[in-house]
Amino acid sequence: MELENLAIRKLEERGVKIEDIAEITLFLQEKYIENLSIDDCISYVKDVITKRESINAILTAIAIDEVAEKRLIDNEICNIILEDSGLYGIDEILALSIVNVHGSIALTNFGYADKIKPGIVKVLDNIGKQKQQCHTFLDDIVCAIAASAASRIAHYGIEKSK
Repeated sequence: MELENLAIRKLEERGVKIEDIAEITLFLQEKYIENLSIDDCISYVKDVITKRESINAILTAIAIDEVAEKRLIDNEICNIILEDSGLYGIDEILALSIVNVHGSIALTNFGYADKIKPGIVKVLDNIGKQKQQCHTFLDDIVCAIAASAASRIAHYGIEKSK
């Protein structure tokens, strides 16, 4: 529980609330689940975040983004991370450690969300492009959590969350 709370706190410190992630989950699943609510999505997002794989990925991603912001790693790799180079891909690989626990629906939703950048993901991406903060890893983590929550909803339905 201590690491879970730390992960949630670190997300919030970087400008991401559980509700922000739940909004993406709702966007991904509302066409398929009748009467899906934001409260249902919040419950599933919290379920995803409680997994050890998620906690580890969240904390690692944020740590890498922060280290890059402070320029505490070699200049060459630091620049690649800060630029969020399209050919880098390690940020997506880390996020897949969350997605892989939740199956093929999570994987396809992750790819879709990463491509269209809904909600807070677009905000994080824009902040990074403006060089205000580095969110190279965090934006993919948010997509992974939302996509995984969407997968859980698809598999379990909204009844589980009530």
